[in-house]
Amino acid sequence: MKTKTKIIINGALIALLLSFIYFLDVTQPTSMLSTVLKKGAIYSLVAVSMNLLNGFTGLFSLGQAGFMLLGAYTYGILTIPVEARESVYKYFNGGLVQFQLPSLVALVLAGLVAAIFAFLIGHPVLKLKSDYLAIATLGFAEIIRAIAQWDKLGAITNGSNLLKKFTKFQGALPYFIIAMICIATIVLLIKSTYGRAFKAIRDDEIAAEAMGINLARHKQMAFIISSFYAGVGGAMLAMYQTTVQANAFKSAMTYEILLIVVLGGIGSITGSILGSFLFVASSEWWLRFLDQEMFIGSFKVPLLRSGFRMVVFSVVIMIVVLFFRQGIMGTREYSLEGVVNWFKKKKKFSSKKAGRVNNG
Repeated sequence: MKTKTKIIINGALIALLLSFIYFLDVTQPTSMLSTVLKKGAIYSLVAVSMNLLNGFTGLFSLGQAGFMLLGAYTYGILTIPVEARESVYKYFNGGLVQFQLPSLVALVLAGLVAAIFAFLIGHPVLKLKSDYLAIATLGFAEIIRAIAQWDKLGAITNGSNLLKKFTKFQGALPYFIIAMICIATIVLLIKSTYGRAFKAIRDDEIAAEAMGINLARHKQMAFIISSFYAGVGGAMLAMYQTTVQANAFKSAMTYEILLIVVLGGIGSITGSILGSFLFVASSEWWLRFLDQEMFIGSFKVPLLRSGFRMVVFSVVIMIVVLFFRQGIMGTREYSLEGVVNWFKKKKKFSSKKAGRVNNG
């Protein structure tokens, strides 16, 4: 298939998707589908950023929740209206920051703050490997969460109190557009010479170094870029949740993102995106009926109660992992040719089957 044709078809599919989301925002802005699309877009960005580090560079980091926290707090602090700061920072005399920035500027700054912290801790931490690197980054995330709740920084972070009343996006479309733009830049990076260097480091560090790749510089670059997008994702999550509190960014959030990466396929961008939406839809929507008691006539269906949804969800995840050892997509990516070839094979198989039936 010609490149021009692929661009036209993919562009038409994207335009159709964005048009559908816009229609949903106008007609059913509070629907469960809209909620899933918002959170799915956020988790897609964070999962892809984690995959850049874990899947494409081979660095096992568990600090994603910490960088998301930095992004969320940066965005919340910088976008609270001046007139609302007195009520939000009521225990800290209106807070230290007394100005408001536009949402897009604050989003970029949220990513930059996360990237700066990644730069500061990257040099000592990235000398570690495997489990030691994971423990170090996980410890960093927990330290940042504790510091954010420290009352001595209350004039900035509001201590253990909520940050609220900051600027938020309306509808799912802005979340989608920002996530798409960020993921597109990650894809371009992976396809560049830097991306090939990341993959070389993942496959064999000794061989990569022998080829002239500066391991320390490229590892730190991957760590900083991944953290930048995690910070942007954290800012978007703050808008989705409408409030910011450090306790929401526990290590369990990092494990959720890691689970999405594994389910989608380590080393697959489209796998991370697909895994994000399946994870959010299953945990937040499709299985929600399992948390409610159900009666068939006078018979009460056993086990259905609050929390049972997550039990079933865990079983579903184990089944998926057993049957898809490399995740849903493995290391493959979505391609128009792949979809077309799949339909051709299905059509060919159906024709052969129909021929055998007729001959029989």
